[in-house]
Amino acid sequence: MSIGFTNESVHRLDAKHRVFVPKRFQTLLATDGSEELTCVLTRGQEGCVYFFSREGYDEFKAHLKSKPFGDRNKRAVNRKIFSKTALVQLDGSGRVLIPDALVRYAGLDKEVVMVGVDDHAEIWDRTAWERYENETEEIFQRLDEVMEPRTSPPGV
Repeated sequence: MSIGFTNESVHRLDAKHRVFVPKRFQTLLATDGSEELTCVLTRGQEGCVYFFSREGYDEFKAHLKSKPFGDRNKRAVNRKIFSKTALVQLDGSGRVLIPDALVRYAGLDKEVVMVGVDDHAEIWDRTAWERYENETEEIFQRLDEVMEPRTSPPGV
């Protein structure tokens, strides 16, 4: 049984935009038939890069397809996501090459954080991740409310 993508770690982004993928993430990636590990990278929310296994990406894509195509917002989201999606093979050193468009989108610089988010991982610029962590701490402290919203006013 897999526990999914978990934990976080800081890595260096080299001049060619390659970053090491932690072993705990590598074990969740399927091979593409050539025995090489592959992942799918795409534009994420809040300025990160989503990192999926091929299977995880197929599930994500199926969820997107379940929404009506006629909706203008759905078309916009599809364009934003699919125009920046890449199937990428990890190199022999366990690094993934992040496409330039995604590096620019996420503002990735020298240090990045690989963050596990259960069914996928995210790649954040380290400064942006630290800012996000600080900005959302108050939300986490209300975890019970976020997980199960109240149906009646407090004290009732």
